[in-house]
Amino acid sequence: MQGEVKPQVCVVGLGYIGLPTAAIIARAGCPVLGLDVTQHVVDTINRGEIHIEEVDLDGLVHGVVQRGLLRASTQIEPADVFVIAVPTPFAKDGHHTPDISYVLAAATEVAGVIKPGDTVILESTSPVGTTEQMRDLMAGLRPDLKFPGKTKETPDVSIAYCPERVLPGRILEELTNNDRSIGGITPRCARKALAFYKRFVRGTCVTTDARSAEMTKLVENAYRDVNIAFANELSIVADRMGLDVWEVIKLATAIRA
Repeated sequence: MQGEVKPQVCVVGLGYIGLPTAAIIARAGCPVLGLDVTQHVVDTINRGEIHIEEVDLDGLVHGVVQRGLLRASTQIEPADVFVIAVPTPFAKDGHHTPDISYVLAAATEVAGVIKPGDTVILESTSPVGTTEQMRDLMAGLRPDLKFPGKTKETPDVSIAYCPERVLPGRILEELTNNDRSIGGITPRCARKALAFYKRFVRGTCVTTDARSAEMTKLVENAYRDVNIAFANELSIVADRMGLDVWEVIKLATAIRA
């Protein structure tokens, strides 16, 4: 919309999801600050270059940096929308416990600069309840602000969970065209996040609550993992029988269709 004031965006974490997300948001005309803990990553992006491999990402990053729409820093700054896209690896406890310490560290940084009217969106794959845990942490750090689900009045800020659904090599295309589930702490939070994503997502955006969106992401990952494991097992069996696994898959798919 001509004359519209675009929100200032801060993307926390400039890895395989964060950097493409930051570049796509910048391409939509929003000024973006990319935050990362690694100085080399920051310096590389500010030169208009990239530190990861992804189809067409180098040209996009170069373009938005040259236009002044994307810059990187190790220091957080105030913004209107904060997108947290940091790793959630397994903890080193031998029990495959998810480690959300990076999410909570990012939320701590955001809490230091958040102001009334801001929106905070978590994109990292996370256990159910992480978005609420992030909310509780920020509420404790900022008692001067009213947080969703913690007040009977209109909250000062909005908090939501919106996971990405992409495959390497197609990240830019899928971030733009794939459908998204947007889970708010409250319906109002979901609506605010929806308005933001509609700036750069062409796919269908479905609003829900944060916990349902978190579970949806875990279900999608589990479904994909099971299918990959099944395909690997099928390949082993076909090889032992002297069969072409791709021919079997093609025939099975054709019959199912």
